[in-house]
Amino acid sequence: MEDMLGEQWLSETVDLLVRVVEAAGALVIFVGAMVALVRFVVVGLRDRRSRAFVPVRLALGRFLVLGLEFQLASDILRTAIAPTLLEIAELAAVATIRTGLNFFLAREIKQERRELEEAGHPPDVDPARAPGGHLT
Repeated sequence: MEDMLGEQWLSETVDLLVRVVEAAGALVIFVGAMVALVRFVVVGLRDRRSRAFVPVRLALGRFLVLGLEFQLASDILRTAIAPTLLEIAELAAVATIRTGLNFFLAREIKQERRELEEAGHPPDVDPARAPGGHLT
């Protein structure tokens, strides 16, 4: 009986943690979208050149990458307690998709940052603050 209560407590605790981490990821993405929207409007009113919007896209990309990493962490947590083969397969598929999205977002951010620097316009994104430190 005591073992059953311990397993149930662990399962409920992990479920709560999954929800918290998922919410954190969603919040990061939402905040990033709102920040990008405000910056988009401000930049759009000041400068209508398409190149002026690149720093906005870079900043939004950073938020998206970080949010996706939170979402992946919640998926990993979800399968932490006695996963079935189906749950492992689903995690592998979701992890592959999210990792692919992360990779391409990071690559695009890095490429646009390089193009801005080559054009003599330092990007409006601080490389030291890049999520995970792998976007520099």
